[in-house]
Amino acid sequence: MAELSDLLDATTHSLSNGVTGLPISAAMDTTETWQQHFLQSGDPMLQNIAREIGNLQSLLSSEETAGLDGPSIGRSLSMLGSQTAEVARTANEDVRSRLTALSDTLLRMGGQLEQEA
Repeated sequence: MAELSDLLDATTHSLSNGVTGLPISAAMDTTETWQQHFLQSGDPMLQNIAREIGNLQSLLSSEETAGLDGPSIGRSLSMLGSQTAEVARTANEDVRSRLTALSDTLLRMGGQLEQEA
């Protein structure tokens, strides 16, 4: 469980400077790590998060061809924030506060990007 806590802390810290302050390569590495963890979990709720992470990765990788679509990325981050909040409700006490902090960050950032249309 320490590995998950460390990953949660690292992800929340990375996002603390805002989503636009995070290099795309670092975002892709982080999302890939989470996606693999969730896909292998066997938990349908976590696998749904993994699918949304895949959507976010597609949006981030479109930078090279069409440029980043802030509102679409914002919607994806908001969805991930909502899904994370749902997981936090039933999570073990040792990670619940970290999940809630990550959820709050994702929802805030998602909302900011959604309004940049």
